[in-house]
Amino acid sequence: MALFSIPHTRIAGISTCVPKNIVANKDYKWISDKERELLIRKTGVVEKRVVTKGMTASDLCYEAAKKLIEDLKWNKEEIELVIFVSQSRDFLLPATACILQDKLGLPKTCLAIDMNLGCSGYVYGLSFMANYIAHCNIKKALMLIGDVTPLASYRDKTAYPLFGDAGAATALEYDENAAPMHFNLQSDGSGYKAIIIPDGGMRNYPTKKSFEYKSYGKGIIRNKLQIALDGFAIFNFSLREVAPNIHALLQHNNIPIDTIEYFLFHQANLLINESVRKKLKLAPDKVPYSLNKFGNTSSASIPTTIVSELRQQVTSQKLNMLFCGFGVGLSWGSVYVETENICCPEIIEL
Repeated sequence: MALFSIPHTRIAGISTCVPKNIVANKDYKWISDKERELLIRKTGVVEKRVVTKGMTASDLCYEAAKKLIEDLKWNKEEIELVIFVSQSRDFLLPATACILQDKLGLPKTCLAIDMNLGCSGYVYGLSFMANYIAHCNIKKALMLIGDVTPLASYRDKTAYPLFGDAGAATALEYDENAAPMHFNLQSDGSGYKAIIIPDGGMRNYPTKKSFEYKSYGKGIIRNKLQIALDGFAIFNFSLREVAPNIHALLQHNNIPIDTIEYFLFHQANLLINESVRKKLKLAPDKVPYSLNKFGNTSSASIPTTIVSELRQQVTSQKLNMLFCGFGVGLSWGSVYVETENICCPEIIEL
């Protein structure tokens, strides 16, 4: 396991932007009333936010970053690193981070790079950012993270009702006195087919057949340019790997689990997350959810949950928290962080 600690990095602020467009699962007409009721109960997704045509993940991240920079009163000329973590980038090339660097008015001395990760992206992104800050003399940095899901087929009951759209910005800065961030990162590419868009990349170029719809079971019709989920494999993976990863992290760093105020999990779905919570024997009030309002927002689900559910706490208190992301890749990881009075604007709507 990739167990390591990174000193001297402080989370200065977190902001989130979601589309104004609300889609409620009670209006999902592709399945029966009984199936719809069961789906909402098991996934926990009552409603979600969905982008309108032409809106991208980077648009949401831009608004979140702009607000956060303003509220922090940061000098843009001092921002030396921007990373865009997403699996729904603007173009195959160039890197979306470069576009955001210019759009935000950041200096040309700013390092800009994309990271192609989804569910685990927030934890992995923090490790990347913190390493640069701790070891490369970078004083201020922005992680922009988010996904949009227009490629989920409306006629796929396993995917369409689950995913929502969001973009977030996290500001990090060098702080000599900051407590170390403790990480445990893992991956298992043998399970890459569990969450996949089969065509459209360099392995399988899009062809006319890529657009042909095919039935994969009752209520599951999609083409090969739309996301495919193996729910059984994802559930088993989550139950098998997440709790041991967290236990290993805490044991390695001698952190008692009962000293952690909040556990922020990737908002996979309610059945998976509650199973993980119970396996870890955590009290419900230690594990906040944003699923019911925003759905599974992929890479942005952890910061979205923080801003949605813990804004008052993170802006006014010193907290010990654990973030854990898990899913597409397969990729998963956790990080223990200590935060104090961070900047956290109210959720922005675009």
